[in-house]
Amino acid sequence: MKIVVLAGGTSTEREVSIVSGTQVCRALREKGHQAILIDVFCGKEELRAEAAFTDDYALEEEVAYIESFNDTIEERKARRRDFFGPNVLEVCRRADIVFLALHGSCGEDGKIQAAFDLLGIKYTGCGYLGSALAMDKTISKQLFRESGVLTPAGIVIRRQDAGKSAAQLGMELPCVVKTACGGSSVGVYIAQSEETFANAVEEGFGYEDELVVEQYIQGMELTAAVVDGEVYPVVQIEPITGFYDYKNKYVAGSTIDTCPAKISKELTDKVQQCALEAYRALHLESYARMDFIVDEEENVYCLEANTLPGMTPTSLIPQEAAALGMSFGDLCEKIIEISLKPRG
Repeated sequence: MKIVVLAGGTSTEREVSIVSGTQVCRALREKGHQAILIDVFCGKEELRAEAAFTDDYALEEEVAYIESFNDTIEERKARRRDFFGPNVLEVCRRADIVFLALHGSCGEDGKIQAAFDLLGIKYTGCGYLGSALAMDKTISKQLFRESGVLTPAGIVIRRQDAGKSAAQLGMELPCVVKTACGGSSVGVYIAQSEETFANAVEEGFGYEDELVVEQYIQGMELTAAVVDGEVYPVVQIEPITGFYDYKNKYVAGSTIDTCPAKISKELTDKVQQCALEAYRALHLESYARMDFIVDEEENVYCLEANTLPGMTPTSLIPQEAAALGMSFGDLCEKIIEISLKPRG
């Protein structure tokens, strides 16, 4: 198959996306596909759509080319109006499918998915609606509550709320402060005092105009993916220090991941059922990964859903697939297979 792996982009997760895209592209090429890696935002001026899919392809050179833009992304964003880079759409139109290895805004939030739907371009992952609902934690938490999915209590604050204490906002400490539409735990803080709360709010508003402040749940961190309606094995996540933040997600050796999780069958069933209910509540399709906190009484709280979860060497869905005897390349092909099914 002719496959474009889209990575990079303009979000705070650009560098992780490049790693995901590289891993996916390499695996698909090893499977015999004509897969090529393209930066969705930067594109490539000299890339000719009619000759894009070639067996004479140097992946590492393409990765170096894409990474060369990392330090100038903000500058390019400031002087660009179009999001899609040179020749990106032309090449995507010629592909059998586009594998979305994007993370964060302008990638995981439904915008690219909606554009591709209009252009008739097939792509992997959830559609535009589920992507948008899952990306915005203010909306996803509301849908969780309406669907009976347990989630930590919380409020939404906006810039006019900056300067208010946690107590003034009606929140007890410790609490969690996080960006409404961020990913990879970028812009997530655990505030233990009013001072750390004020710092977290200030830093959070450096990323976005809306923040979620929610109840802090002390407990075990678990995650489970739903792939084509099937719940995969549960992973137990144990950071060496701190919580499952950006560093602990992507720096090898920072976290102990156990898959399947060493928990009872009853709790496993409970978490997997919650993953399926959250998946349905957000109108997701194809595949997604749900994150949970389980307290000492084994109440399962769903924190969020990830519609384009990481595909890096330390990522969790590949670990879940491996527990089922599925290689990384097999997982990539399965994602493509289910994404080619008619949507809706």
